[in-house]
Amino acid sequence: MQTLTANDTLRAHVYSLLAALLSGPPSAEILGLLDRIEDHQVPDTEMAQAWRMIKKAGGQTNAALLEDEYHQLFIGLGRGELVPYGSWYQTGSVMDQPLARLRSDLAVLGIQRRSDVSETEDHAAALCETMAIICSHPVEIGLETQKAFFSNHLKEWMDRFFKDMQQASAARFYRAVGSLGEAFLALEKAYMGL
Repeated sequence: MQTLTANDTLRAHVYSLLAALLSGPPSAEILGLLDRIEDHQVPDTEMAQAWRMIKKAGGQTNAALLEDEYHQLFIGLGRGELVPYGSWYQTGSVMDQPLARLRSDLAVLGIQRRSDVSETEDHAAALCETMAIICSHPVEIGLETQKAFFSNHLKEWMDRFFKDMQQASAARFYRAVGSLGEAFLALEKAYMGL
């Protein structure tokens, strides 16, 4: 029987952090968390560089700047510079077949959208939150199921989303978020053998 390991916990925490950063401008609490990141990783890895970058970016911003940046990137006056939905990245339109497949897979896992959330389940934040949940329950949701969910709903588009975030003209703090997301997804793919 598989149990929750330190690796599962770490993976869940990184997914939770990404979910929080993608669901809205980071709170003072999250910026404080970023400020407390300890640099005891191997210095030349992409993940270590991404952690240092996000810590530095968090220390060089404030709530008003983050609110404005988040709005420009993800909301805008018709839409933001980035469209953080899996359906959009996979088909060019929102609420398309990828969302229907995702909802079906979520139902099988017993996961449903909270009633206070207006974003669809294929929003990047929601998918990161879902991965955090399933990584936290390795007994009920084994690695093969995690791998299948990741492959079916994140693998084909979320890398591009994080790369686009790093290139977005409105991104300042979120360049570091994109770097962290890209580096972490590379580790996830290696961990899952994808």
